[in-house]
Amino acid sequence: MVSNKKTTTPRKPRQTTSHKASAKAASRKTTPRKKKKVAKKWEVPVWMYYALMALMTIVFIAVFYYFFIRPYAYRWKPCYGMKAYGVCLPAGYRVHGIDISHHQDRVNWKLLSQTRKGNFPIRFIFMKATEGGDFSDKQFVANFDSARANGFIRGAYHFYNPKTDASRQADFFINSVKLEKGDLPPVLDIEQKSKDMDKLRADLKVWLKKIEAHYGVKPIIYASYKYKERYLNDSVFDSYPYWIAHYYVDSVRYDGDWKFWQHTDYGTIPGIDGRVDLNVFNGSVSSLDSLRIR
Repeated sequence: MVSNKKTTTPRKPRQTTSHKASAKAASRKTTPRKKKKVAKKWEVPVWMYYALMALMTIVFIAVFYYFFIRPYAYRWKPCYGMKAYGVCLPAGYRVHGIDISHHQDRVNWKLLSQTRKGNFPIRFIFMKATEGGDFSDKQFVANFDSARANGFIRGAYHFYNPKTDASRQADFFINSVKLEKGDLPPVLDIEQKSKDMDKLRADLKVWLKKIEAHYGVKPIIYASYKYKERYLNDSVFDSYPYWIAHYYVDSVRYDGDWKFWQHTDYGTIPGIDGRVDLNVFNGSVSSLDSLRIR
């Protein structure tokens, strides 16, 4: 006989949450985890550390020497000439002088005048008079008058400003400085550069020509020997008396003709507080007299 009743398949019992958790835990145990790779830190070898330290020390010493020792090494060199005014004077020069400005403040001219009677008498003094087109040195008038009253050969200089009109600067100097018979020629002090050096050279010639026309004498050009060689090295500028600035050397490193040499900014002079620029004249006293305004 055939039965019409449906046969049923027994259902599997549902897994509870606890059963699922235990199953996951079991799978975790059976599945191995991948280990994370940890990057090792690179350490500087000891020999390289000391090598870098030695290199840095050498570089520091070299830079320190170049900027702080080498320019002033002349101060500590043995003096084979004659020492005076706190420095070793250049050998072979007998006519000495100084240049001053408001930076030296007030000068005790009574004490300063005593240097005219020493073994290395101070004979000439250049004084700053003007700068640019409107700056007058506050000590100029007192210094200029006192220099003549105390028997010094005196001169006046103008500090040139490349940013100011050259003709205006010349007029300003002319209106500020009344040179007399026996004074040294006026001085153009050029130290600053310009973005347009060709224009600067042309402007300097304007100043020089205007000053020469007014005073009837060729002005003196003051510049460092490097500035002169790089920027004023032509026949026009060579025709003017040259006052060279070159510190802490035994001799002038300039092949051209020069009249005055500012050889140090480290001098000490009676009657003046602080350091003073010292100069020598390239010639005898009579040669210096021939340069003075007649």
